[in-house]
Amino acid sequence: MIKEKVNKTIKKYNLLDKGDRVLIAYSGGVDSSGMLAVLLELREQWEIELFLAHFNHELRKRAAEDEQFVRCVAKKHSLPLFVGRENVRSYARRESLNLEEAGRRLRYEFLFKTATDCSASKIATGHTMTDQAETFLMRLLRGSGARGLGGIYPAVEGIIIRPLLQIEREEIEAYLSEQNLSYRIDESNFDRRFLRNRIRLEFIPFVQKKFEPKIIHHLSHLASILREEDDLLEKIGKEEAKKAFFKKSDTFLLNMKFISSLPLALRRRVIRNFILEIKGDLRGVSFSDVESLAELGEGKEYYFRKGLVLKREKNHVFLKEESPPEIKYEHMWSGEGRLEIKELGLIFEGRKIRKDTHTPLCFNDQNRAYLNLKKLTFPLRVRNRQDGDKYQPLGAPGKKKLKEIMRAKGIPLFEREKKPVFLTGKDIVWVLGLPVSEKFKVERKSEVIFLIQRL
Repeated sequence: MIKEKVNKTIKKYNLLDKGDRVLIAYSGGVDSSGMLAVLLELREQWEIELFLAHFNHELRKRAAEDEQFVRCVAKKHSLPLFVGRENVRSYARRESLNLEEAGRRLRYEFLFKTATDCSASKIATGHTMTDQAETFLMRLLRGSGARGLGGIYPAVEGIIIRPLLQIEREEIEAYLSEQNLSYRIDESNFDRRFLRNRIRLEFIPFVQKKFEPKIIHHLSHLASILREEDDLLEKIGKEEAKKAFFKKSDTFLLNMKFISSLPLALRRRVIRNFILEIKGDLRGVSFSDVESLAELGEGKEYYFRKGLVLKREKNHVFLKEESPPEIKYEHMWSGEGRLEIKELGLIFEGRKIRKDTHTPLCFNDQNRAYLNLKKLTFPLRVRNRQDGDKYQPLGAPGKKKLKEIMRAKGIPLFEREKKPVFLTGKDIVWVLGLPVSEKFKVERKSEVIFLIQRL
């Protein structure tokens, strides 16, 4: 039954193409174990090649046991396994994030890097209908709009796919029991300090018992309706955005007279698109921010977080932001020992390591870079970014301006000066926070790797 449901979901949302190489995000828990079992059943029908990726968050005492369980499963099914690990707690403190967000960032970064490494065209995650209902309720309680309430998408950017999104977790548990398949239990799922766990363990069972047994199905259906309607409005909003703002002397301006003629729902979407254009992402942008900008008076200013200031002048809103002071520095580094960039308060360490075919590299653009030692010429030059800098990031089709890459990655203007550029000769090999250069990537035949590690 589950096999047929998953197959229907795959076809409905075009999640797979025949011949795809699929990287499964495999924790060893009930959801990912169910997904692995079903995809193994569907492997021949879809002619897909499967790989496993396991990310160790180093948060729980039993994490090492989970990793060993995953290794045994991979060996049992003769599937290639990639394991990454990162101290999520330390990363969360350093980046001022909660554990959930820190874990999500590092996990997806690892998955995308691994997908590139094994040439996977799809990354499958084990999100279920139950996860969808929990996400809907969490966002409802936090006051999310239609986009947030749309919840978890079946596919993201044609790469991330959720084959189990039409299946309840209880169905997966029953399926694994019938198949006599074991899985790991994450004890953190029972920690009621987390909102999601309280919703899962207390709220939903209460509603199911006292009000509506099919609440999970109903919320999933509602989220689907909201996603479809939101997608339509977003498409219209982007078309209106093209008419509402323009670029003048490297400054984006929003025509307030034009957007005042739009229906309120479209006005908000145009403003969100404008913020996205100048900020690079919508993280931390609230409904209140959008409303305040829509009502901004002539000659007035609105202060965003982290020093972003928007001003309205002559019926146009623009980013009033003094360019961050340019930090000029240049260091020649032999690659041995530590490199201290006092101007930024950053310290890096370099070392040569022999490639181990049995232990996948633990990628993390924010902290480390793995480079093909044979292609490097020392000393490396380390300097601030400069106008005209270009390079080809790992997996990208060609060279792009560093400025455009940083903007696409959502790196705010005031953060860009804090990203040192590493070069060999005239070629950029790595920029802190961005992928390494395609030209200097570690290849299968690489025997020795040069590791740059941020301390």
